[in-house]
Amino acid sequence: MPQSTSGTAVSRNPYRRLFTRPGTRAFTIGNLIARLPMGMFSVSAVIMIAGSRGSYALAGAVTATGLVTTAVAAPWIARLVDRHGQARIAVPATVFALLGGLALLLCVRYDAPDWTLFAAYATTATTPNIGGLSRARWAHLFRDDPDALHTANSFEQAADELCFMLGPVVAALLCTRLFPEAGTLIGGVFLLTGMLVFTAQRATEPPPSRGVPGRAPFRSPGMPPLMLGLLATGAVFGSMEVVTIAFADAHGHKAVAGPVLALQAAGSCAAGLLYGTLRPAGPPERRYLWCLTVMAALMSLPLLAARTTGSLAALAPALLLAGMATAPTMVTAMTLVQRHTPKGRLNEGMTLAVTALLGGVACGSATGGWAVEHLSPTAGFTAPAAAAGLALLIAAGGRWAAGMTRPQQRERPRGRVEPGTQAPGEA
Repeated sequence: MPQSTSGTAVSRNPYRRLFTRPGTRAFTIGNLIARLPMGMFSVSAVIMIAGSRGSYALAGAVTATGLVTTAVAAPWIARLVDRHGQARIAVPATVFALLGGLALLLCVRYDAPDWTLFAAYATTATTPNIGGLSRARWAHLFRDDPDALHTANSFEQAADELCFMLGPVVAALLCTRLFPEAGTLIGGVFLLTGMLVFTAQRATEPPPSRGVPGRAPFRSPGMPPLMLGLLATGAVFGSMEVVTIAFADAHGHKAVAGPVLALQAAGSCAAGLLYGTLRPAGPPERRYLWCLTVMAALMSLPLLAARTTGSLAALAPALLLAGMATAPTMVTAMTLVQRHTPKGRLNEGMTLAVTALLGGVACGSATGGWAVEHLSPTAGFTAPAAAAGLALLIAAGGRWAAGMTRPQQRERPRGRVEPGTQAPGEA
């Protein structure tokens, strides 16, 4: 039976094991404080810009610009973090991003030309991927304990779901109850405070890999199909959000679209925490295929509920069940990303995974919007179901190709394994 690093048997509550290490509680608190604004900034920007300029099209275009620039800048920031350390890069990158957010606020407040909004919001793309920074710390601390790393990845996924579930709600309340700029201001305070607390925990920080460039993560064996699969998984999230809002609006219940969507995140959060208590069996590649199979099956439930009942009351539990497949899928995907990323470039590899997800969200939003407009809100639910099926096909094809090119590698763990070479997740 796997044992903790202190030599004691695995605790009945595996999450308790994570926080027995010195510094882990403090960096987790900082991580959660800094992560909450990730679900606040885009909603705050939309409310602030649309309220001032009277155009949701302009607000959407500005936030889309931020998404594109983030996709370009985030891997570069992560590469600097790997080479120079988290504290040395993450803090100044956060300050620069907050200056961009402050510039956006001032441009909106003082009615600057529209182009300044795009320029200001683009500079916020230097915000470090706090989830990736945290996962890199867990991977460093539990590099020889795959069970604990599995639990840590599950905790991080549940934290993602919780923050993206609460962030938009907090932002909407601040912007509507206080003043339109409140979400951006208070979110910035949260981000900087959390990042300072997080980076102050130097004992848990992975050592910089200066002088060890290694192979680019995207070119590592196994990574291209993983990135494509995450792109398709992101499309599931993006299309489901747009289609659900359109379906609720078509039935005269647009006001409850947010709480209904939150059920999907709640289901994923609960499933992620439960998945972290289980001991992973078999290689992560096989678990990833099973998780995608379950996700593809459960993503058909919202389509079935919408077509057979046309009721938002029936759609809500279907979304709850569908969400339960996403966290285990993401946890296993991140385990594979950690496994295939070259040594010394883990932050970059994790950030590439998040970038692929964000790109998928954007594609899924566009696809879902097209399906709603040209077909119907009900037929739009075919978009997330199809995206989930595509993710499964990509993973199956990637595993088949790997088996054809490296037929003997699958048998290697059955024989003698050199100390320190066991891959995460293959206990």
